[in-house]
Amino acid sequence: MRNRVYFFDTTLRDGEQSPGATMNLQEKLALARQLEKLGVDVIEAGFPASSAGDFESVKAIAAQARGVQVAGLARTIKADIDRCWEAVKCAENPRLHIFLATSPLHMEYKLRKSPEEVVAIAEASVRHCASYTDNVEFSAEDASRSDADFLCRVVETAIRAGARVINLPDTVGYAQPDEFAALVRYVMENTPNADKAIFGVHCHNDLGLGVANTLAALKVGARQAEVTLNGIGERAGNASLEEVAMALSVRKDYYGLTHNIVTEQIYPSCRMLSMTIGRPIPGHKAIVGENAFAHESGVHQDGMLKHRETYEIMTPESVGRAGSKLVIGKHSGRNAVRNKFESMGFKLNETELNLVFEAVKSLADRKKNLHDDDLMALVHEEIYRMPDRYRLRHVSVQSSDADGVPPTAAVIMDVDGKEKRGAGFGAGPVDALFNVIADIVGRKADLEQYAVNAITGGTDALGEVTVRLRSESGASVGRGAHPDILVASARAYVNALNSLAKLESEPNREK
Repeated sequence: MRNRVYFFDTTLRDGEQSPGATMNLQEKLALARQLEKLGVDVIEAGFPASSAGDFESVKAIAAQARGVQVAGLARTIKADIDRCWEAVKCAENPRLHIFLATSPLHMEYKLRKSPEEVVAIAEASVRHCASYTDNVEFSAEDASRSDADFLCRVVETAIRAGARVINLPDTVGYAQPDEFAALVRYVMENTPNADKAIFGVHCHNDLGLGVANTLAALKVGARQAEVTLNGIGERAGNASLEEVAMALSVRKDYYGLTHNIVTEQIYPSCRMLSMTIGRPIPGHKAIVGENAFAHESGVHQDGMLKHRETYEIMTPESVGRAGSKLVIGKHSGRNAVRNKFESMGFKLNETELNLVFEAVKSLADRKKNLHDDDLMALVHEEIYRMPDRYRLRHVSVQSSDADGVPPTAAVIMDVDGKEKRGAGFGAGPVDALFNVIADIVGRKADLEQYAVNAITGGTDALGEVTVRLRSESGASVGRGAHPDILVASARAYVNALNSLAKLESEPNREK
C-alpha cells in the first residue's frame, strides 16, 4: 500500500465555502452519494460547530455513507471537537479532522500564541480526539509558510498524541512546486515518528499551482490528496480532484502511484456539482470542460483522424464523457471537413469538397458555432442545387426611415453569364429585393409562399428561407440559407427562378 494515494474530498466543506456554492441538505446528500460512486476514500462533510445546519448535514451524510470514511472539521477547541464527534460518530468509519496554525504570521497575529503554546494545544487537542477514535487527522495550517524545524516538532507531537494522518496545507496558495515538495520531504525525513502516520497535502490555487503542488508532494512521499470537484473552494479554489486523479492515471509511468478513483465517474460528478450550485464548468477547464476533447485546428483534426493519440493523451470515455469532437470551423482542414460530411452521409468528390470547404470557411468567419444543420444547409446550397442560369453576386438593402422613404434594394447578378445591376423600391426590404431581382432577370412570377426558419439556435443562427413561385410555366420552390436573412431571401428567390427556367427548358414538358 506504500504506493496508494488516498483521495480526501472536501467539496462539501472547503468547496462549499466558495461564495455562491452553498447547498441544501438534500443536495449535499445526493452529492455525497455520487462521491461514493466516484471512489473517494474520505468525504469531509462539513464543519459541524459552524452552524446547526452544518451539524445536521454532516450527521445525515455520516449516517448514509457506506464504504467511505466521513470526516468532520474542528478547531483545536474541546467544544468544537465534541460537537464534531457527535456529528460523525454514526458513520461506519468516522474521522476527526482538527487544524492549528503553525506559521509565525498566523501564530502572532491570528492565534496570538507563542510557539510553545501552539505545541501544547496541538498535543492536548489530538489527545482529546484520540479519546473518541483512532482515526484522527491533524492539519498544520499555513504549513508552507512555517519554519520547517518547528513544523517537525509540532508534527512529532501530534503523532505521539494519536494523530494517524498529518496534513501539510498550502493554505494561501503561496508555495512553488519544488519548494513545497522539499518541505514535505524534509518534514517526513526529520520527524522521528513519521512512519506512524500518513502524510497528506491540501493545496490552494491562488497562484494557479494547487494541482502542481499536490502532485509534487505526492511524488516525494505524501499519500493523501485533499481535493475538490472542479477545484472549487476558498478564494481561487483548491486542487481539483479530476486533474490530480487523471495526472496520476495518465502518467502512472512517472508517478508509479495507484488510487481508487473510478475515473469514468469524473465527468458525471463534476457535472452534477455544476448543476447543483449553478456554476457552469469553464469551456477550457482541463478534463471536464466543453473543449477538453474538442479539436478545431486543421492540423490537429488531421492527426486525430489518422491516429487519436497524436493529439489526445486520454480518451473522453475514460472520464465519463461521450467522445471526442472534431469542431468544424474556420481553422478546420479539408480532411476534417470531408470526414465530417461523410459521417453525415455525404460522399463528396474533389470539386464538391472544394465548394463546400470554401463555404464552410466563409460561414465560420461570420458564425461562432457551426452545427450539423448548418452544414446540411451548406451542402444543399452548394452541391445539390441545379446549375444556375441566374446567379446572385451582391445584395444591399436599405430599410425605411422616419422620413417615410421606402425600403430600397441594390442587386448585382450574373444572367446567362453576363453581369447585370439593378436597384429599386418595395413595401418592405424583402419586397424591394424581389422586385429588383425580377426586373434584372426580366420575368415576374407570383409569390405563393415565403417562409423563414432559424436552422440553429442563437442570434447568429443560420436562417433558411423557402420561396414558392408560380408562373405560366408552373410552380417551383427555392431555398436559401445565410446568417443574414435578407441574403437568404434573395438566394431563395433566385433559386426558385432558376427552377422555373429549368422547368421551361425540359423537353416534352406538360403545361
